[in-house]
Amino acid sequence: MSKGLYPFGLNHYRSLKFQKLRKLISKNQRKIKVEGAYGSSLSFLLIDIFSSINQQIFYISNSKETASYVYSDIVELIGEINCSFLPSNYRSDAKKIKDESNIINRSKTIRDILDNETKIIVTYPEAIFEKIPNEKEIDSKTINIEKGQFLKINSINELLFDLKFEKDDYVQQPGDFAKRGNIVDIFSFAYTSPLRIEFDGDTVESIREFNIDTQYSTKELVEAKIIPDFSNESLIKRANSIVELIDINTTLLVEEIDSIKKQLSKNFMENKNEYSDRLFLKEIDERKIIHLNNFNKDFDIKLDIVQQPAFNKKFEILNDELKYYSSKNYKLNIYFSSKEQAERFHQILSKFNYSYEFKSIIKPIYKGFINHDDLRVCFTDHEIFNRFHRYRIQKKYSKKKKLNIDDINQIKVGDFVTHIDHGVGIYKGLTKIDVEGRKQEAIKLVYGENDTLYLSVHLFHKISKYKSRDGAKPRIFKLGSGAWERLKTKAKTRIKKLAFDLIKSYAKRKISKGYKYKIDSSMQNELEASFLYVETKDQIKATADVKTDMESENPMDRLICGDVGFGKTEVAIRAAFKAIDNGKQVAILVPTTILAFQHYKTLLKRFDGFPISFDYLNRFRTKSEKNKILDEISTGKLDLIVGTHQLVNDSVQYHNLGLLIVDEEQKFGVNVKEKIRSIKENIDVLTLTATPIPRTLQYSLMAARDLSIISTPPSNRVPIESEVIRFNAKSIQEAIRFEIQRGGQVFFVHNKIDNINEFGNWLENLIPDAKIKIAHSKIDGKNLEKIMLEFIENKFDILLSTTIIESGLDVPNANTIFINNAHHFGLSDLHQMRGRVGRSNKKAFCYFITPEISTLTEEAKKRINAIGQYSELGSGFNIAMKDLEIRGAGDLLGSEQSGFINDIGFETYHKILNEAVEELKSNEFKKMFKEESNNNFIKDVIIDTDFEILFPNSYISKVNERLILYTKLSKLNNDDELIKFEKELKDKYGFLPIESIDLLKSVRLKWKAQKLGFEKIVIKKSKMLCYFIFDKNNNFFESGVFKNIMRDIQKFENCELREKNKLYLVFEKIESIDQAIQNLNRFEFIDY
Repeated sequence: MSKGLYPFGLNHYRSLKFQKLRKLISKNQRKIKVEGAYGSSLSFLLIDIFSSINQQIFYISNSKETASYVYSDIVELIGEINCSFLPSNYRSDAKKIKDESNIINRSKTIRDILDNETKIIVTYPEAIFEKIPNEKEIDSKTINIEKGQFLKINSINELLFDLKFEKDDYVQQPGDFAKRGNIVDIFSFAYTSPLRIEFDGDTVESIREFNIDTQYSTKELVEAKIIPDFSNESLIKRANSIVELIDINTTLLVEEIDSIKKQLSKNFMENKNEYSDRLFLKEIDERKIIHLNNFNKDFDIKLDIVQQPAFNKKFEILNDELKYYSSKNYKLNIYFSSKEQAERFHQILSKFNYSYEFKSIIKPIYKGFINHDDLRVCFTDHEIFNRFHRYRIQKKYSKKKKLNIDDINQIKVGDFVTHIDHGVGIYKGLTKIDVEGRKQEAIKLVYGENDTLYLSVHLFHKISKYKSRDGAKPRIFKLGSGAWERLKTKAKTRIKKLAFDLIKSYAKRKISKGYKYKIDSSMQNELEASFLYVETKDQIKATADVKTDMESENPMDRLICGDVGFGKTEVAIRAAFKAIDNGKQVAILVPTTILAFQHYKTLLKRFDGFPISFDYLNRFRTKSEKNKILDEISTGKLDLIVGTHQLVNDSVQYHNLGLLIVDEEQKFGVNVKEKIRSIKENIDVLTLTATPIPRTLQYSLMAARDLSIISTPPSNRVPIESEVIRFNAKSIQEAIRFEIQRGGQVFFVHNKIDNINEFGNWLENLIPDAKIKIAHSKIDGKNLEKIMLEFIENKFDILLSTTIIESGLDVPNANTIFINNAHHFGLSDLHQMRGRVGRSNKKAFCYFITPEISTLTEEAKKRINAIGQYSELGSGFNIAMKDLEIRGAGDLLGSEQSGFINDIGFETYHKILNEAVEELKSNEFKKMFKEESNNNFIKDVIIDTDFEILFPNSYISKVNERLILYTKLSKLNNDDELIKFEKELKDKYGFLPIESIDLLKSVRLKWKAQKLGFEKIVIKKSKMLCYFIFDKNNNFFESGVFKNIMRDIQKFENCELREKNKLYLVFEKIESIDQAIQNLNRFEFIDY
């Protein structure tokens, strides 16, 4: 182990007790008993034993949770290179559901044990239950590959098939392999990323790891091991225990052996072919072993370590404690989850004018402690602030199905596509066309009356898949009829007006004066430090953006966009606190009664202990309660009010309103939106939305609205495990019992009020010992609120409800949801409802109940497949699901714009909006926006040539893959991007054939032509014709570029200026793309 890896020098334990332990180990005492290692002191003890003996040690914890926390501690302190985690093969041991990430982790660690790697191996009882193959079997099923090795590329197929690997077009999961030309991609179970092996004949030329999502290489290797799935019993016999595999000189550390014995015994009773407690005791008895924490009076060493006291955010007590231990010469170390948390802590503590020294270590650990033997205090920030802390076992493999997300947007034969110049047509595929006897590839589009258009590979960026709201079908016009041009002009005029209004209101806010807030106080830091979760980078940035807005002179109008459960509310709470801290009132406007109540409950927790008065207003409050609240708002007694649309009524008179927070603005009616607009002019406004905003829209909106995107999930959140099931009483019963037995609660969505009570009776008969309550919109307000409150407070087990829970109800303890008749809901509804669970650090489950898939409509099948596949956190931004994005665009921009989206298609709408915004920025709002220089006089260049410029079928066989690459190529903007594109091609497909090299060169030719003002280049029969811009009134003809070309062509050989309807240059003797570029480069020295 490298000494530099330990954050504060080796040997955390310096006491005489640890010296005694070292001596006992060095004397090879076979049984050593140690008591008193508490919390993270156990992690430090393992590290110090490991560093002192400098050989592999094997630690068996008493539980999976403790093992996971200890492993996380060790990785944080000395790095993953020094530690391996041995998990069970299964995600759920009870259900025996295999987990590919666990299988990879397990295979990799078994290899580390066999190779006797100098590491700390961490495991737990469930992982040692399972038997493994013996060393000889493992070696016989391992393929070793080295750079420079002689290996026939064709023989590797047979070897991989023998190891039960599956051949695919692209590797996407462990056990896959793919072959393309001289490249073989393999996802070995020994690595967290797949391998790419490139051959030169029958010699291994290179071995690289590559990224599964991008499919591009990330790391060079000299050698690699191809390991199959050791959990596959049809491939390899598993008859040995993990202990048998461990080297005889390895030191075992076993925690609470009695607990491990009980678990092994219970498991053996249920699974006779697995590891027994008797065999375990016999095997460890033959080895060097350190018994940890057996709570036995018979011990060799008893450590004097106590747990970190509970401070409950009382910083006076914490300060006194630190002062006391400092006076007793204890070293003070405080471990933080982030730099921001450390800074907040320092600011909070600074008000006590402390003189003692403590060390801030930005490495989160599991549990703080006081080590009286070593005179050392190790406190954790999450225990000081009562925050969640979750272990970080890196997912070695996550099946994100990114390639399938691309499939959603992929153009398929028969799809409607929009060409920005010609309108909506039908895509008929990539086709080879003959140009002067040479093959080229083009897209075939069919229009009205069977008009056909062939599109050059350089113009693929002009088309996009047609997408509309609610799947409306487009109108298809005849080519050249003018109908598309008229429709586009009308849309552009209206879009430009919308963009003008948006930018104008934005500009007006930027020059008006608002209230300028002070920088954060120590109380603000205290509130932020007590946030239960670790903030994500996006959350930190969004919070910083909001504070910058508030601390400036201009009124804030910021939109925060983030997926369900990503922490938008926390950003709003911090903004609200800042406003109140500066003497201003805050109003939080929400669309539903339940959401108002939920926000109020959240504020009760977050503002606990702070001098803030707040209440909520909705239709459930009595008249006297409402009157009292209105009076307190007008007199300034209330600092903050949460409520529905009533908050913007004239009857509400604010004493000193400074900040309006609007949650899901698009869900309000027109009248409420108008009220919000009138309030916005004078105060700061923060809007929150979970409806994803398409990335292509973000840029346009940046010119008209301040925007913050939160797209990264909280670090201690776990993806929701989604499953599509049939209506089966046994399955439902098992899943509900599992949740209730682990102390959780269940949502059950049944969206039919007329028979929801009968359905409730059925559930009661199914789970007679569970407490069930029903919620729907027809229940009296007070009762509904009472039911919701009881569910939040864990007073019953199952909430059977309609979609009333879709937005707002946040119950961290409810981690299983059933959605009955899921096929009746839209994607966005399903995504929002699924977001009700998985809001804590517990594993959450979502079950979509549908009839047999074969009986569903095509649309319902697509929705169910999509929502079932994409359970990754943040999938709302991926799938979002195009249905949701279109809805989001319509909601943000208005109903008229939704009509245009249906007419011209979603992507084309974006392109026109971007153009409109750019035009406005360059003209009407030129002073407000810095002018962006662009030397190109034209946007697109048409290249017509008889050279073969394409990706041959022999190089890239899949048509869709070629289409994606052509589209990507046509969107490149500069040489750096082209060089990167070429590297990626070589990496993934091998060396480029001459036709593809010329294709890439033709892109450089296109860029050169753009700069020189040529809108079309024809290269045929050894001649190159370069056509200038057709519009003779274009500013180009007054530019220095044109004048200098006219001046210098007289000097060039084989170059002639001609005019026939258009002005063009003719170059003779052009035999290659290189020669074409060289001829245009002769203008390189023209002073533009």
